Amino acid sequence: MAQAHASSAPVERDARVVNSRGHDDVHPGEIAVGVIIGRTSEFFDFFVYAIASVLVFPRFVFPYMDAVSATLASFALFALGFVARPIGSQIFMAIDRRHGRGVKLTIALFLLGTSTVSVAFLPSYAQVGAASAVLLAIFRIGQGIALGGSWDGLASLLALNAPEKRRGWYAMVPQLGAPIGLIVASALFAFFLGTLGTQDFLSWGWRYPFFVAFALNVVALFARLRMVSTPEYAELFKSRELTASPVPATLKSQWRNIIIGAFAPLASFALFHMVTVFPLSWVHVFTQQSVTRFLMIEMIGALFFVLAIVCSGLLADRIGRRSVLGWTAGAIAIFACGAPMVLDVGEGGETAFMIVGFILLGLSFGQSSGAVTSNFPKRARYTGAALTSDLAWLFGAGFAPFAALWLAETFGLIAAGGYLLSGAIGTLVALGLNRNLARRLD
Repeated sequence: MAQAHASSAPVERDARVVNSRGHDDVHPGEIAVGVIIGRTSEFFDFFVYAIASVLVFPRFVFPYMDAVSATLASFALFALGFVARPIGSQIFMAIDRRHGRGVKLTIALFLLGTSTVSVAFLPSYAQVGAASAVLLAIFRIGQGIALGGSWDGLASLLALNAPEKRRGWYAMVPQLGAPIGLIVASALFAFFLGTLGTQDFLSWGWRYPFFVAFALNVVALFARLRMVSTPEYAELFKSRELTASPVPATLKSQWRNIIIGAFAPLASFALFHMVTVFPLSWVHVFTQQSVTRFLMIEMIGALFFVLAIVCSGLLADRIGRRSVLGWTAGAIAIFACGAPMVLDVGEGGETAFMIVGFILLGLSFGQSSGAVTSNFPKRARYTGAALTSDLAWLFGAGFAPFAALWLAETFGLIAAGGYLLSGAIGTLVALGLNRNLARRLD
C-alpha cells in the first residue's frame, strides 16, 4: 500500500496543487456537477455508437447481407462493448491501486476517446472487405474496456455524502446523463440526416458525431480530474474507504451482493434499449417512415425521461427506493405484455410507446444506481459497485437490441415484449430475495 501511494504521488501532485481550492468541505451539489458531466459524456458516446449501429454500420460494414441480418450483425458487435467492460474494470482497478485514480481515469478516458474517434475513420466493406468488421469490433472492445476503467467513484461518493432524507434525490442525479446524452446524439444524427442526402450521410456525414464525442471526452476528462485529484476529494475518498480493492478478493467476498445487485436493476436496463435502440431499428428496417422524424420522437421522449428521473428521486425519498424499484418493475411487466405491439400501428402508436416507455424508464432508471451502490460494505463499495454496474449492463442491456430484434423478426413484436418481461421478473425476484438489500434501500 505504501508503495502504491508513493508511485501515485509524483504523478498526481501537480494536479492536486493546481486544483486546491483551500477548503475542506465538499458538498453533495458540487459532486453532482462532476457526476453529471462524466455521465453525459459516457452516454453520448454510447448513443452515438448505438444510433450508428442502426443507421450506418449495417450498410457500411455488412452491405452483402439483407437488412435484418446486417442489423443483427451490427448489434452483435455492439454487445462486445458490454462483454469487455468487466475486463476493463479488472485491468484499471489494478492501475488504480498502483498509480492512483487520476492516472487510471486519464488512461481510461484517453482510450475511450481514441477508440471512439477511430470509428470516425472506419473504412467501409467496399474499401477493405471483412477487415472493416474486424476493425469495428476492435474499436468497440476498446470502448468497452475504457468504460470499465472510467468508473471514478463519484456516484458512490455522492450517495455516501447525501443527506439522509434526500438519498433518493441524489441517487437519481447521475442518471440524468442518459437523457441528456440521448438528446444531443439524436439531434446530431437528425441534423445530418435531414440536411444531407443518403449517399453523403453514409459516406461522411455520420462520422461527425464521433468527432464531437471525442471533444466531449476531453472536456469530461479535465472536469473529472479536477475533482478526483484535489486534496479534499482525495481525503474524502480515503475517509469513505472508496479505494480500489482487488477484483478477485471482492468477487470472493461479495459475490452474493454482486449477483443480486446485477439483477436488481434488470428491468430498467432491459427497458433502456427497448425504448432507445430497438424501436429505431424496427422503424428503420421494417417501415418506410422517416428516421429523422423518429429521432425527433426520441428527443421528445427523452424530455419525459428527464422529468421521470427527477420524480423518481422525490418518490424514493417519500416511499423508499426499494418500493420505487419494485412498483416500476411491476409496471414494466404490464407494459411488456402488450405495449411493443403498438409500434406496428403507425406514428401515433410509436409516439405513445416511446413516451410511456420513457416515463417508466425514468422512474426505474432514476434509482437503479442506488440499487447498485447501497449493497456493499465500505471496503468493497468502490470495486463492488463498478463490477455490479458492469454485469447489470451486460445481463440487462448488452444483448437487448440483438435479442429484441431477432425475437420480433422471428416471432413478432409480442416476443420482444417477452424479453422485456423477463427483465422485470428478474428485478422482482432479486428484490424479493435480498432482505439485506431491502433494509439498506428503505
